[in-house]
Amino acid sequence: MYDIVKGLPSTHGDHYQLNTTTLIRHAARTYPEQEIVYRTADGGWDRYTYADCYRRVRAIANVLRGLGIGPADVVGVIDWNSKRHFELYWAIPALGSVLLQMNLRLAGEDLAFVANHSDAKCVFVDETLLPVAEALVAQGVGVQNWVVMTDRPMSEVSTALPNALSFEDLLDAASDEIDFPMIDETSAYSACYTTGTTGQPKGIYYSHRGIYLHAMAQAQGLSLTADDTIMLITPMFHGNCWGLPQSGAFAAARFILPGRYAAEDTSVLVEEMIAEGVTVANGAPAIFEPMLRYLETLSDRPDFSRLKLLCGASEPPLSMMNGLFDLTGADVVHGYGATETTPVVTSNRGIKAALRAWPNDRQWNHKRYQGLPASGVDIRIVDPTGVDLPHDGVAAGEVLLRGPWIIESYYHLDDNADRFFEGYWRSGDVGSIDEYGYLKLTDRIKDVIKSGGEWISSIDMENAIVGHPNVLEAAVIGVPHPKWQERPVALVVTKDGAEIPLAEIHELLDGKFAKWQLPDTILYLDALPRTSVGKLDKKVMRAQHGDVYAE
Repeated sequence: MYDIVKGLPSTHGDHYQLNTTTLIRHAARTYPEQEIVYRTADGGWDRYTYADCYRRVRAIANVLRGLGIGPADVVGVIDWNSKRHFELYWAIPALGSVLLQMNLRLAGEDLAFVANHSDAKCVFVDETLLPVAEALVAQGVGVQNWVVMTDRPMSEVSTALPNALSFEDLLDAASDEIDFPMIDETSAYSACYTTGTTGQPKGIYYSHRGIYLHAMAQAQGLSLTADDTIMLITPMFHGNCWGLPQSGAFAAARFILPGRYAAEDTSVLVEEMIAEGVTVANGAPAIFEPMLRYLETLSDRPDFSRLKLLCGASEPPLSMMNGLFDLTGADVVHGYGATETTPVVTSNRGIKAALRAWPNDRQWNHKRYQGLPASGVDIRIVDPTGVDLPHDGVAAGEVLLRGPWIIESYYHLDDNADRFFEGYWRSGDVGSIDEYGYLKLTDRIKDVIKSGGEWISSIDMENAIVGHPNVLEAAVIGVPHPKWQERPVALVVTKDGAEIPLAEIHELLDGKFAKWQLPDTILYLDALPRTSVGKLDKKVMRAQHGDVYAE
């Protein structure tokens, strides 16, 4: 850790606490007319204002108090990116309670563990997700109150939830007059549980101070203002929706809440982006790739030259970034983070002025990098013994992170010392930092391919393979080899289902990889397995294809 030196006391208002209530209160006070556009249950769109939203937030807080919710109580939300979910983002923490982000993609037993481990006292659930909540009850999850969010009368809603209450009925009976308490900024405002491939989910409890500072840093990094229109595509039930609800409110930006959607429904998102003039949206390549394919079908292509697409979860393929820019002018902003980091650690918004004399191809290649650290975050690259490595863009080691919104422990987990080193959180990612300060990930430690004593970057190889015009998605895994310890195997999904000659794949990789690093085997699949948050599940891939070289 580090020593804290106490200097001369200041005369600032250091007792004035940083909390999420301040963000929404200020936005509603200074931009009461600013719009929030949201998807309705019938698939249409409606809108209201910050003033309307804050009025409902105050009433919801009174509803929560009426249900016996107070400081330190945990309240779960099972919902899409909806108007009500957005309101709960503010109302629950305003009482000193904890908003539990309940990941719809978790397996039932894992979601039940999350509800029990967090000791959730009350859960708000959208009507379309009642089966998820009912499955938790069937597993014995003890929640005092279930509140159903629906536009219909409860008499028309069929549910097995015990003593289910109507959100809107409670809201209609509640006053919107309330004096919010001043919440200690070190109190948890929200909780999210990791979705690792091994063991039970681990709890990360975010402080008001952490998310407030994260909001300020992200708003500054993206140059957010009240002239921006933000579409929240990343699920609000995971990783704070990448902090965009808070940074957007900090800037009093206009919001678009797309409700329920699927990756194959990206046409709905694109059309709303066009109609509402969206300037910022967040998502993974699994969302932006289908968007690109839809845009390619349009004869009248939109001007997205103001649009910043914040891309995370996995490295965006260069072909996708180029395609979106060439078609529409949209800028894909690559970022990096994790559930444990609130999540933004680095972002790659454009190339530094000092590097703009580089050839165009080199500049584009640098956009694949995870980018520059957010102000306030410290990053170290260390070897297996904990020795710091040079920032030369070549030396690669584990990425260690420290900062005001990086965790220092997991919730009620005693055995977690191995995830921390000298006050830094160990990311489990392997990367390098170049002389200009840009972070570039090469792999997860558990996914590194070790062949003949040398490392091969699966991430860079995947990105290159996806550059083939007929490749939809690709993953590269290391599998056991009798002579070389491991060899890379590429798993590929093509657009038309046809296989591509191995020599053609090698030609794509030529010049980027040494000949000994090239994969000897390509396997063609209908789809690649993914985790609950949409990342490539290489653990499953290795289990399924680990015997390729067994003979």
